[in-house]
Amino acid sequence: MLLFKGPYLNSSFMDQNSKIIVTGAAGFIGSYMVGYLNRKGYNNIIIVDEFSDNEKKSNYNDKKITDFVERDRLMEWLDHETAKINPMDIGFVFHLGARTDTTEFDYSIHEKWNVEYSKKVWRYCAEKNVPLIYASSAATYGSGELGYKDDHDIIDQLKPLNPYGVSKNEFDKWVLRQTRDKQPPFWAGLKFFNVFGPNEYHKGRMASVIFHSYNQIKETGKVKLFRSHKPQYKDGEQLRDFIHVDDVAAIMYWMMEVVSHESSIVNRESGNRLTSDVSFGRRPRAASSFSGGARLAEDAARLTNGIYNAGTGRARTFKDLVTAIFTSLNLKPEIEFIDTPEDIRGKYQYFTEADMSKLRSAGYDKKFFTLEEGVSSYVNDFLLAHKYY
Repeated sequence: MLLFKGPYLNSSFMDQNSKIIVTGAAGFIGSYMVGYLNRKGYNNIIIVDEFSDNEKKSNYNDKKITDFVERDRLMEWLDHETAKINPMDIGFVFHLGARTDTTEFDYSIHEKWNVEYSKKVWRYCAEKNVPLIYASSAATYGSGELGYKDDHDIIDQLKPLNPYGVSKNEFDKWVLRQTRDKQPPFWAGLKFFNVFGPNEYHKGRMASVIFHSYNQIKETGKVKLFRSHKPQYKDGEQLRDFIHVDDVAAIMYWMMEVVSHESSIVNRESGNRLTSDVSFGRRPRAASSFSGGARLAEDAARLTNGIYNAGTGRARTFKDLVTAIFTSLNLKPEIEFIDTPEDIRGKYQYFTEADMSKLRSAGYDKKFFTLEEGVSSYVNDFLLAHKYY
């Protein structure tokens, strides 16, 4: 039997007063996750990001948080006595901050924030025994020649199509080389597929196709989509696995609930059950939003440290996506096809579809939004009123 080391040896389970760190919290997925945690009763949240961008302020202004930390000062802040942070008080870290611009071809920028910075976050969590979920990406799969299965054995063989994808894959590879004594007590890397939903007003060119299409419809009454430059795909029938950000947040929250409820975690590398009075904070509410305590205990026996896909498992066409937007607005679809810009044409994914069997086998059974449901919610509940989550 293996026991966790360090300050959690005599602590109790995590509750809603435990501190949670969310990096990238001013951005799209990070700010949504903070709002999601708030709605679940977690308000003791430390948000980490670069806060100089005024366009992002509405993403977090109304959130219930404990502190703001500039991203380049996080390690100093955690180690400095003025932070008044006892590692035992940190129940979980969601590392969602990254340089996500797929059109940025200077690899050194991606390496700085997506690889080296992530290593620092990982090492802190490993040293202080804090559970960690970090953002990987479906961009690591490249053109998909090896498929889209979240199998650790293929990660060294993946060939991402751009520096962003390379940086995410390099960190995944580094993570898998870490021995058990250099890992957090629980960790998961989530390969986000095509995430869409509220709080992306600031993203400019990198916002979702839904966001850009909605604005095109409001301005011109039609949508421009990239023409296919591969004969096997008709125009508009390029396929992606689109997932609503609420589903992404729900996956992360479920993992936190499972890990927080039960300190028995199966270590993927050793196959040993990590059982003791060790835990990650304090005891949660008796009733889970997903299931009862017995079910969470069952899930804890199946949830392992590792890299997981975060998609729906069903690819849909861009034409389907745009049609759903027009339908949500009670309009007839009007689509025009344009050439894919040359700077991204050779790096363009024509098909992505997450293999979700690993997450389902770990016990996650919540139904995902269909494309039509997700688009309707995003358009009618947020975009039409320019609302934030």
